[in-house]
Amino acid sequence: MKGFERKNQLLSLCGLNCGLCPMLLGGYCGGCGNGNQSCAIARCSLEHGGVEYCYECGQYPCEKYEGCEAFDSFITHRRQKADLERAQKIGICAYNREQTEKARILNHLLENYNDGRKKTFFCVAVDLLELPELREGMEQLDSAGELPGKEKSRYAAEVFQKIAQRRNVELKLRRKTGRK
Repeated sequence: MKGFERKNQLLSLCGLNCGLCPMLLGGYCGGCGNGNQSCAIARCSLEHGGVEYCYECGQYPCEKYEGCEAFDSFITHRRQKADLERAQKIGICAYNREQTEKARILNHLLENYNDGRKKTFFCVAVDLLELPELREGMEQLDSAGELPGKEKSRYAAEVFQKIAQRRNVELKLRRKTGRK
């Protein structure tokens, strides 16, 4: 969006974890980051003096957040408000440290366990699972020893799927269906 730039590419102003998004990882950010897509929340930010995060606005949470977590885009929206609240509570620097560690884990998974079909799965898993759970999963993968290509990828997905099931977390994007 013209006139709108983000310094923090890990967390968007609306609460999406951009640093864990397959679009940004692929070298193209289609949202508010440094992309060229029109974003209603970026436009709103400019209209409200250029707030860095929506929680800085006196009208947050506004009607733009109604139902925002019901469906996903390229990245999950399920924790959008909760992640904004966490960033506000612990501070952006601490939140970014957590996201940087998550991004390192994600990059390791993509470089070593992606069979070419698990990029979105790993992005969603790293976004929705907590750091201690991700560390637990990585320890399991490290202790498994060397596995052949696709088996290695399948095993990694199973490890994170089991961790997610303990918390009743579904590791897939929820898309809108039946568009009018």
